[in-house]
Amino acid sequence: MIFKKRTFYGDEPERQAADNPAELERRVAHFLAVAPGLDAADITVTAKGNTIILAGFVATAAEVIRAEEAARHMQGVAEVINRIETAGVE
Repeated sequence: MIFKKRTFYGDEPERQAADNPAELERRVAHFLAVAPGLDAADITVTAKGNTIILAGFVATAAEVIRAEEAARHMQGVAEVINRIETAGVE
């Protein structure tokens, strides 16, 4: 799979910090959905201020770690509480 750099009329879109928790939730959920090596279909994202709470199920322990690292690197995230569990056999 090849990912293209996002552009808007040839320019990179302006990135803005989240003004509210709902926007931060949306951005983190989208980032998890497109993160390589992670099936985020059964992950829920909840924001309480700048704290992100991840919950749900993934297939492997590596995906649990990958989801937390991805959320932690988002702009505007101060803390990640990871409640994701593994549902499959590794």
